[in-house]
Amino acid sequence: MTRKHEKYQQLIARCQTLTPVPTAVAHPCDESSLRGAVEAAELGLLQPILVGPRAKIESVAAQFQLDISGYEIVDAPHSHAAAELAVQLAREGKAEMLMKGSLHTDELLSAVVRTATGLRTERRISHAFLMDVPSLDRVLVITDAAINIVPTLADKVDITQNAIDLAHALGYPQPKVAILSAMETVNPKIPSTVEAAALCKMADRKQITGGILDGPLALDNAINLAAARIKQLDSPVAGHADILVVPDLEAGNMLAKSLSFMADADAAGIVLGARVPIILTSRADSVTTRLASCAVGALVVQARRESAGKAVAS
Repeated sequence: MTRKHEKYQQLIARCQTLTPVPTAVAHPCDESSLRGAVEAAELGLLQPILVGPRAKIESVAAQFQLDISGYEIVDAPHSHAAAELAVQLAREGKAEMLMKGSLHTDELLSAVVRTATGLRTERRISHAFLMDVPSLDRVLVITDAAINIVPTLADKVDITQNAIDLAHALGYPQPKVAILSAMETVNPKIPSTVEAAALCKMADRKQITGGILDGPLALDNAINLAAARIKQLDSPVAGHADILVVPDLEAGNMLAKSLSFMADADAAGIVLGARVPIILTSRADSVTTRLASCAVGALVVQARRESAGKAVAS
């Protein structure tokens, strides 16, 4: 447990060498959300644009002695309007990242997915937890445990590709992706095993790119090399997985919370698949977790900038 936060601190340190990312913070009207934005700005991770009721934001800042004098405030009468204005700033290119304040996640995401005015792309939007598990030597990505309730096979293609692209931004050139189920053999009675096998074949045919996939894999042989050897699995992923693609939201949510509450892990989170990365923070998050979520978003933005630069150069 002495390594708690170590991997997050490394992510944050990497981002402090980058240009702060212009970030629309939707409705930061309580201490937790406003403090998270201010602390991330003070570390150089982002340049916040505070979107919400100006009087309320200034009142919270004064009450909790937070200096927001250097940050732009875009006045919005209520949380719905704040979500819409934050999304508009991203559409206009004035913000390269969104950050959830003290509004419901559904309020922000409904503005994000709106057809005419939102931030949708051809990809399915998905969520990824980046778990800092003290007993593991690497950050573990778990997806999707927050948005897609019962994803279809087509949804899982996008969920997997989003996670691979995230891993690239984190510095994993060929992340190892475990498609999880209750067992490591294909069983027609368990649909998640069949979908896992299909995803792996789709990766073979370059329908999913940039990662090494294997599945179905049970959780133990995905992350524990000894368990994989006992099952005699000949796999480059078994025991070494960087990304865990779960069968559905219920399984992913239970896995992430089990790691948090029984393995003392921290869970930073980010939404992928939109035009800009979206930071979803919770009032229950620790300071380090909030900052790690901002750092992950900043690394995704940096990777997109580099990709766009290469495209222009070519």
